[in-house]
Amino acid sequence: MELQLLRAFLAVAEQGGVSQAADRLHVTQPAVSKRLASLEEQLGTRLFDRIGRNLHLTGAGQALLPRARQILDEVADAEREIHNLATRVEGKLRIATSHHVGLHHMPPILKAFSNRYPKVTLDIDFLDSEQAYEAMTLGKYELAVVTLALQDYPTIVAQLVWPDPCQVVVAPDHPLAAESRITLQQLAEYPAILPDLKTYTGRLIKQLFDEHGLRLKAKLATNYLETCKMMVSVGLGWSVLPETLADDSLKVLRSPQIEVTRSLGVIRHRERTLSNAGNALLELIMGYGAQNSRQQH
Repeated sequence: MELQLLRAFLAVAEQGGVSQAADRLHVTQPAVSKRLASLEEQLGTRLFDRIGRNLHLTGAGQALLPRARQILDEVADAEREIHNLATRVEGKLRIATSHHVGLHHMPPILKAFSNRYPKVTLDIDFLDSEQAYEAMTLGKYELAVVTLALQDYPTIVAQLVWPDPCQVVVAPDHPLAAESRITLQQLAEYPAILPDLKTYTGRLIKQLFDEHGLRLKAKLATNYLETCKMMVSVGLGWSVLPETLADDSLKVLRSPQIEVTRSLGVIRHRERTLSNAGNALLELIMGYGAQNSRQQH
């Protein structure tokens, strides 16, 4: 069974069609169709049902999908190990980052990396941290820089880079803005603008209210912290945001009951061999984190 046949099958399954798969593989549509036909002939079964313009995996196709991914991942690992015998830092590096980390922590790191390793092509996807973890368990990225999960993932190595203390904030004209100190009970009386309560940040905040037997009035939910900030600044509710986002458009409230610190860091698959480019970026990220820690002390 040729690898190019498996790659064509996987591309069609993941992209949902022959034309999209052809674009991903940089070949013609007839070439993709021919490879699919060859694979089906070798296996003696149909892998897709062709209904109108859409392709749907058959039972055989669904059974082949995880095995095809595993085979191609192992081949990619072997290629990386062989390539790493050399000291060149070049090629394509696929990473993921959350929107907040990508906007507020990664720019100087990515600039330094690009200047130092101009032969590396960075392929960056912006994902919610939860999505990045799931993608990492499937081996889709070498590295992801995100909010670290509240629980352990057996297949993932997580390294803390930046502690991210958060603060309770409201608009300057919010009823709570005049209070010198506020309690969870007071906050529970007003709407909250928070990330989805299924996210790591949302769960941290909800856990505080649950521990005190209070109901959280989550009026609006958005996973973009910059959007949360805008909504708070126009008076739609209170929020808990990283202190790096606090400015004159927000009033910071003091509350001894609320001490929320997120952990931002880098994750990678425990069984995946990093490329030279991946190792170089990981070293740079950890170096910036150590530098910021020294500056804070």
